[in-house]
Amino acid sequence: MLEVRAGNIARLEVLFDRHHKALFGYFMHQTSNRAASEDLVQDVFFRILKYRHTYQPETSFRAWMYQVGRNAHADHASRRKPEVAMPDDAAFTSAETPADRQMQNREEADMVRRALALLPPEKREVLVMSRFLGLKYDEIAAILKCEVGTVKVRVYRALRELGDRFFALGGERAS
Repeated sequence: MLEVRAGNIARLEVLFDRHHKALFGYFMHQTSNRAASEDLVQDVFFRILKYRHTYQPETSFRAWMYQVGRNAHADHASRRKPEVAMPDDAAFTSAETPADRQMQNREEADMVRRALALLPPEKREVLVMSRFLGLKYDEIAAILKCEVGTVKVRVYRALRELGDRFFALGGERAS
């Protein structure tokens, strides 16, 4: 990113190659729309190019990129009605289980997707960042512009609510 910031724009291709899949996954969890997610990824890299001078070398590039992505998504969401369906992808199932266990895994994964879709956007976002994208709490704190302790509390609360919604969908009571 430092080279891109210094004017070597061709190096943006390396950043795109490294990060576009994770960014696409982030947007799929936010929008459940492949075309919108692809457009948002392109928008993020356009914004990275446009605002490259604002990148600070002492900050994590990933955190800065997701902050740009978060802003792009907010702009997109303000122009459209938010969607709550979650993407149906193979990341929630395991191909290595016996057929009956695999069916149960698919059903549970579907309930997790549905429960995740029912969460408020800010709780869904923090779970996507921490659990699906594997961002560290300090990176999430930089993206959300809050303290690491605040991120931990938000993740904990989001996981609790996700569990409650998951068990409610299954007709069970959360303990």
